[in-house]
Amino acid sequence: MPALLIDVGNTNIKFGLAERTGLTVSFALPTDRSATPDSLGLAMATALSFHGCRPADVEAGLASSVVPPLNPILERAVSRYLGVRLKFVPADVPVPLKNRYGRPHEVGADRLVTAFAGRRAASARSVIVVDFGTATNFDCVTDDAFLGGLICPGMMTSLSGLVSKTAKLPHVALDPGNGALSIGRSTTECINQGFVFGFADMVQGVTARLKAHLGGEVQVLATGGFAEKLAPICPVIRDVRPELLLDGLRQLWLGQTRAGAGRKNNLS
Repeated sequence: MPALLIDVGNTNIKFGLAERTGLTVSFALPTDRSATPDSLGLAMATALSFHGCRPADVEAGLASSVVPPLNPILERAVSRYLGVRLKFVPADVPVPLKNRYGRPHEVGADRLVTAFAGRRAASARSVIVVDFGTATNFDCVTDDAFLGGLICPGMMTSLSGLVSKTAKLPHVALDPGNGALSIGRSTTECINQGFVFGFADMVQGVTARLKAHLGGEVQVLATGGFAEKLAPICPVIRDVRPELLLDGLRQLWLGQTRAGAGRKNNLS
């Protein structure tokens, strides 16, 4: 029976269904801070049914959230429509990394989970996970310790800020095209080229500085919406994992499942 994994972000809520062997499907809903347990529950149950999963088939739920006001709403939605208790990382399910943040509670659950998944996916002593989301996060792990990282503007967040402060800007769909930089000959082209190559070079430069700071062998993983688009023009991005956070939640769920089985065996 599958587990429901939920990544509650500022822009979207991403859902994934996981078996013990891996992720099966994923889908996303816009993050709506005015949502009710029923509106979220109905949307979730409908999406699950569309993907061939009956709500009654779900055996567990695990979530990572950076929108705390939605947590109790989502918890009630999962309980009411799926009949399972939704657990949250790290409050209910700890992440097995040493948190070296000055104030550990300030680290977003999404950063901890992607750092954990990156650690599990990489063989090098140090790992940098670049996450292209509402913000562009650079998170660093050495051995089994989350060291912290850098938070930079996100591509769409920056574009929205530019549009909101500038009159008559056209709609721009950010795309690297054939991967060759060109001088824009329209406002749309200028914005597209500036954002795409500007962010690619930011990632390239920041990652080079972080690798020098960490020293030794460092592996870089990228995830999030623009990772696949920027990878062809950003040489440092060689390993793109679109579902890295959901896979981290899957591994944490499996760890809890094994721990529970171990406790049962000890009691028998």
